[in-house]
Amino acid sequence: MTDPDIDPIEPICGSAEAGALAHLYRAEVYRSTIWRQRLDMTTNWAVVSTGIALSVSFADESASALPIVLVGMLSVMFLILEARRYRYFSVWKFRARLLELAVYVPILKGEGVSIPQDKGTPLSDDYTHPQHRITAIRALGRRLRRNYGWIFAIQGIAYFAKIAIHPSDVAGWEEFMYRAHIGHVPGWLALASGAAFHLAWIGIAIYTWRQEKADKSIMADHLAPDMP
Repeated sequence: MTDPDIDPIEPICGSAEAGALAHLYRAEVYRSTIWRQRLDMTTNWAVVSTGIALSVSFADESASALPIVLVGMLSVMFLILEARRYRYFSVWKFRARLLELAVYVPILKGEGVSIPQDKGTPLSDDYTHPQHRITAIRALGRRLRRNYGWIFAIQGIAYFAKIAIHPSDVAGWEEFMYRAHIGHVPGWLALASGAAFHLAWIGIAIYTWRQEKADKSIMADHLAPDMP
């Protein structure tokens, strides 16, 4: 325990410390950049896979809509992988942003570099006890709203178009249900499963969007004097 009667340790303030912090900031920006590129990679995989599935399904009159369903399942795997990567990306983004607010903003204001060492700070605590800055469900919802919601919507429209108008327009409801069947899976079950899937991802996107709207915290709050 720190004796309250003892003067606090002098804060970091000097060219050597400022240089070390500059290198630390460069490292955190580099980490966040690398993980941002990894996010783009999984999105590209999902887009390319969707394009291939659509080409196969619409290439021939006798082609099945099954490739669209399979690539939808593959895109779910890409979404989960990308949400996990986004959680790691948010860690490096958090650190780089705190360094900007705590170090570079005071320098630009002419106040110099001054970080007290007599108690923990959000930045030092994050290095000592690293943790994810966003929950898994919110990461899923954010990637759905940014990228995968549009991919799933295109897949759903393509599947409907395949069974409704390709190679010709359906004559009635019975023919529509017949075209929707996949192997031994009846058409009504395939359509119901697809509808449930799309309702599920839309629900997750809306639920997490409302969570983020209710969260009024900002990055500067972590540096507020009254923060624990």
